[in-house]
Amino acid sequence: MKNILLVISLCVFLSLDISAQRLSPEQYIATYKDLAIREMKRMGVPASITLAQGLLETEGGNSALLLKSNNHFGIKCKSSWTGESVSHDDDAAGECFRVYKNAEDSYRDHSNFLKGNDRYAFLFKLDPADYKGWAYGLKKAGYATNPNYPQILINNIEKYKLQQYSLEALSDVPVFDATKYTNDPEVKSVMPDEESNSSSTNQEITINGCKALRASKGTSLLAIATLYNIPLSKLLEFNDLQNDGLLPKNQFIFLQKKQIKGDSKIYVAQRDESLYDISQKNGIQLKNLQAYNSTDNLNVLKEGALVNLQPLVVPAPSREIVSREPVEVENQKIHIVQAGESLYGLSKKYSLSVSDLKSLNQLSDDHLSIGQQLIISKK
Repeated sequence: MKNILLVISLCVFLSLDISAQRLSPEQYIATYKDLAIREMKRMGVPASITLAQGLLETEGGNSALLLKSNNHFGIKCKSSWTGESVSHDDDAAGECFRVYKNAEDSYRDHSNFLKGNDRYAFLFKLDPADYKGWAYGLKKAGYATNPNYPQILINNIEKYKLQQYSLEALSDVPVFDATKYTNDPEVKSVMPDEESNSSSTNQEITINGCKALRASKGTSLLAIATLYNIPLSKLLEFNDLQNDGLLPKNQFIFLQKKQIKGDSKIYVAQRDESLYDISQKNGIQLKNLQAYNSTDNLNVLKEGALVNLQPLVVPAPSREIVSREPVEVENQKIHIVQAGESLYGLSKKYSLSVSDLKSLNQLSDDHLSIGQQLIISKK
């Protein structure tokens, strides 16, 4: 009887000990976020995507495969792998998976695996802050067989606020070199509703909760309006257009009024993009996007420029005392323009050139308005 009680006690103790050693998702993120950020700076894989994949593939750091292989991303041996391996049941019984000495080696090989494989090359043409595009792109390229793979990654990113780690590394992301890839599948943009048929044109999709059409170059706006039973004047209004005609390039055309703000806070301008292009890509009314960025400039933006997709929340100044000190908002320092202030005066105050101030705020002239919010620095 005494021996039985001893065995039971030992089993309970071991059970509690194993339970205590299980990582929570938050603990996994805290442990490996620096590796994800480092790899984003080294190879360009978004840190948010890396962490979301790690959470899923390792069951939050607790999977049997991880415990016996240090394999955080479920990467199988393939023909090119010459290192140690382990047998593990996945899509089939006894599949071959890579073994790593430590987590750092696994994270590094994950980045190398994506960057060095032609079928993933199109992902590195996407905005590195576009975690939804990356999530659906990984599924499209065949990274996982789970049909819900993109949604799981996106849910992880949004639930655990993983995008902050991508934004932290954004300024140090290496430039994509297309000449290194010879078998690059052309995927112009990866949208949730596009997954099943990326090659189709004039395809209905949803952007920022609004119905839109991925319309091809040469499509008639009148034809779209007629097909969807929308007055042409309304279609033009929905898309911030003045004149009808044929589309000069492939672009999104909205079939209903766009939203007043984006579903994320910041967008990184890509090459040859204008504020109008960004308003269409993110489903935001152009006038609102201009207001959030204190500009009416519609010219092509500088590649890498940060564009606010939502209004900056600045504490309302007292009516009696208006602070002239900059306000910290969303990793940016904001100056609220006071009566009598000029760009030249502010450039001296903050040790910036006038051209730098114009560039930071995408200003087309020297005119300032009282209460206008000026970005004076970005982290």
